[in-house]
Amino acid sequence: MKRLRAMLGPTAGFVLVFLWFALRNDSFATADNLTMVALQTVFVALAAMGMTFVVAAGGIDLSVGSVVALASVTTALLRQNGCGPGLAAAAGIGVGALVGACNGLLVTRLRIGPFLVTLGTMGIARGLAKWWAAERTVQADPGWLPAWMSKFPEPAWLVLAPAVWLVLGLGLVLSLLLSRSVLGVHAYAVGSNEANARLCGVPVEAVKLRIYALCGLMAGLAGVLHFARVRVGDPTAGSGLELQVIAAVVLGGGSLAGGEGSIPGSLLGALCMALLANGCTLEGLPTYVQDMLVGAIIIGAVALDRWRAR
Repeated sequence: MKRLRAMLGPTAGFVLVFLWFALRNDSFATADNLTMVALQTVFVALAAMGMTFVVAAGGIDLSVGSVVALASVTTALLRQNGCGPGLAAAAGIGVGALVGACNGLLVTRLRIGPFLVTLGTMGIARGLAKWWAAERTVQADPGWLPAWMSKFPEPAWLVLAPAVWLVLGLGLVLSLLLSRSVLGVHAYAVGSNEANARLCGVPVEAVKLRIYALCGLMAGLAGVLHFARVRVGDPTAGSGLELQVIAAVVLGGGSLAGGEGSIPGSLLGALCMALLANGCTLEGLPTYVQDMLVGAIIIGAVALDRWRAR
């Protein structure tokens, strides 16, 4: 019952955003446009699912946007040097997981707040991406990877791009992992009260290491799919993505104070962000309006969370 109540906010937000743009623009609610929105949701949704674990454990990861760029460049460089698409994609995902594991190690070993740690690794990962790419886009043949992001999938009965089905499948698996597994229970316990969790025998350091690695892995996967979408390794990819991801998680019912959050809520939040961006584009609104709306959503969602907690 508590989880159903927690989904009321994200669902209401989704319905309001959808109705607002659907009533204002006839081309918004068309099948062609909604298919494009589903495809645009992939990057934020993947990173948001990983971020949900981190936020539930009372942490934050500001490096996800830079990890997307680093994974994109890594995949492109390996393809450029003759690696197969599968191996290159695995390496891109692995680089993301490695950055996430480093975040977890720094948070647990140095006892530094996750905000400062991931703010630092955000700059390091972005710098590495620019260095490896020589500060330009990396041209490479993506092989069969673009098929995952195709608006016209094969076979046609898939209707949506394979990447969208991948997001839904991972959403189901990660939702069960967060709500039913030992790791998920421990993540909620650490986020609710770390001291009490430690006294109850929860391996706090191991839990944080695993969830940060998972968050990095999901951002790495988003980077690989970004390369598949644009067909170049872009060291500037994912700029500002961390704000959209955080907004999706808090809009989906996650609390930056820790102890709350759900995968379905974060997916709905990511879909709301994609609908918002798409609707603003159809309305001809400049990107700075979208940036201000994202900032307002974060402030409003956090304020609502604090009011609800009181």
